[in-house]
Amino acid sequence: MPEGDCTKHRTARHTKARDTVSEAEVEALVRGICFKTGPPRTTGVELEWLVHEPGAPHLPVSAARREAAYAALRALPLHSSVTVEPGGQLELSSLPAASLTECISAMQADLTVVRDVLHTHHLTLSGVGADPWRPPTRVLREPRYDALESCLDRGGPAGRRMMCSTASVQICLDAGHEEPGPLGYARRWRLAHLLGPVLVAAFANSPLQDGRPTGWRSTRQAVWAGIEPGRSAAPPLDVEPREAWTRHALDAPVMCVRREPGDGPWSVPEGLSFRAWARTGAPRRPTREDLAYHLTTLFPPVRPRGHLELRMVDAQPGEDGWIVPLAVTSALFDDPEAAETAYRAVKPLAERSGPPGSPAAPHSPLWLDAARHGPADPELREAAVACFAAAVDALPRLGVPASVRDAVATYAAQYVARGRCPADDLLDALRAGRRPLDTPGKDSRR
Repeated sequence: MPEGDCTKHRTARHTKARDTVSEAEVEALVRGICFKTGPPRTTGVELEWLVHEPGAPHLPVSAARREAAYAALRALPLHSSVTVEPGGQLELSSLPAASLTECISAMQADLTVVRDVLHTHHLTLSGVGADPWRPPTRVLREPRYDALESCLDRGGPAGRRMMCSTASVQICLDAGHEEPGPLGYARRWRLAHLLGPVLVAAFANSPLQDGRPTGWRSTRQAVWAGIEPGRSAAPPLDVEPREAWTRHALDAPVMCVRREPGDGPWSVPEGLSFRAWARTGAPRRPTREDLAYHLTTLFPPVRPRGHLELRMVDAQPGEDGWIVPLAVTSALFDDPEAAETAYRAVKPLAERSGPPGSPAAPHSPLWLDAARHGPADPELREAAVACFAAAVDALPRLGVPASVRDAVATYAAQYVARGRCPADDLLDALRAGRRPLDTPGKDSRR
């Protein structure tokens, strides 16, 4: 039998052994898993970092040193899981924590250990939303990333930069109650999308690319806006959340059709939605596993994974800069009074998203303004001031320690009240002739 026929029969055999799904079954599965409702109880965070030599953020890290360091990290007994992004960025993903304080404490402990290990390999972490110096270079050679690169390349260079040069603070919160109200899942879904541009602006921290200003306070967000909407856009907000996300997920383009190990590279179809795949069964019948994988290849600013994953915040400077966006966002979602205040503050911004049919986040005018101008935009600054004030008031009710409350209040005074964000510090450093992130032996700090 020719090799091609042999591969086809092996794939068919493996697919038959799995649980294939019809279009109706796919719709039911997505509806059932996208929002797991109940009282908001847990908090999580995923932190991405650039990794480089201390004092030399513009130099590439050798493969041998990077692999040795990451191998040592994987052997550590951490609370968080450690993964590597395609360009070598390091990601720590916390377990769901019973409180904001517990989440912060566990991640701080893990980061201390991680930094110590990296130090022995003469490496350090920097929190910045997009690499200011190095070109996008993929270091992971895996079928998933080969397929993702092929898929994203069709839309231009933004995909490779997203994969290899960006880093974020991703905040994970429970979906909320089934019932309406400030803590109901429908309100929290809408709040996440209306608050999103305020978070983009307040925490913008990526104004440079290839050593030069880009004209954006959050180049990372501009990169995401450069990815084709089928993969990066939010679903409509004027539709019930479960229905909206189910339609969006099924109508989104399939990134790849996976193959068994040894069966060759994964195919990257063009213009094939998951709905069409389920209807036609070509090139093979999709499975539950294919559906679960497909959902991980969609990158909207808010992704429902049972919980809500807020993906719009740039990585932050300093060892503990990530705590502020985590604390502010958690307070605005989990404290009912703060949630109501935040919703009233951001609701008027919806008018700047354009009429029905306008591009969705992050491609909408409001999100692009947030990425370009940061809190220098008057309306975004006004909303940010109100939201930070609500968070400062709520944090004592959530039982967080004084150090966290003080960090949020200090950030509000140093940045938000002045219409500034960390991106302005990087631009100031560049104008002064200093290389941003170039601090020997330490992370970039104020």
